[in-house]
Amino acid sequence: MSEKDNIRQRKQTLRKEVRKSIKATYPPNENEKLERQSNLVFSHLFGLPQYQSAKSIGFFLSMPSGEIQTRDAIRKIVSDGKILYVPRVGLDFERCDMELVKAITTTHSADDLDNGQIFYDSWPKNKWNIPEPPVSDDDSNIAQPEDIDLLLVPGLAFDTNGHRLGQGKGYYDRFISRMRGTNDAKKSSIEHVKPVLVGVCLEEQFLNGDGFEGIPVTDHDFIMDMVITPTRIVKVKEIQYD
Repeated sequence: MSEKDNIRQRKQTLRKEVRKSIKATYPPNENEKLERQSNLVFSHLFGLPQYQSAKSIGFFLSMPSGEIQTRDAIRKIVSDGKILYVPRVGLDFERCDMELVKAITTTHSADDLDNGQIFYDSWPKNKWNIPEPPVSDDDSNIAQPEDIDLLLVPGLAFDTNGHRLGQGKGYYDRFISRMRGTNDAKKSSIEHVKPVLVGVCLEEQFLNGDGFEGIPVTDHDFIMDMVITPTRIVKVKEIQYD
């Protein structure tokens, strides 16, 4: 077996294990615990100087269950006056490509917000039941290199080295490659360029137990600058942010 095939097989095994753990710990009909743990993650985020000084944030909209929940955090980001970019995959899921689009966050009245609504509630949903910005002929709101200061990255798992285990489609690695202007993740990590990469995950998704060798990565897997869980902030690299 080649090294590449070995890494692919190890990743597939890890994905099965993590998915099984998340499903058992956070069943779909018990979202209160999931929301509580998610909000602990973002309370750490909001205290970071990298967040406070960032003018623009790239952030994902979460699935209804089974992963860290972002709805409350997005409300906070909007109220803080940050420019918010959110993912759009579109209809061609097999293309495995993703854009981040600047969100128009003022489409609801104060009464709507008081009733629990948020700007993306009226957006179309993709096959994972995640809202996405409507497709438009105007591409001026699509993120370009240098547009996003801080990118919050989801994942099935992370480790102490900042390695990330994604869903296996490569959406985020391709997007980060475009934003950082390189296909070589190792080269990108030598000298910091935008955006700052912050992995966010539940405690069960942070893999660091005894005997664990770390999440296997290839040259195309980008390493996070830091990882945040409900109980810790792991700073993988020293980040100087203007």
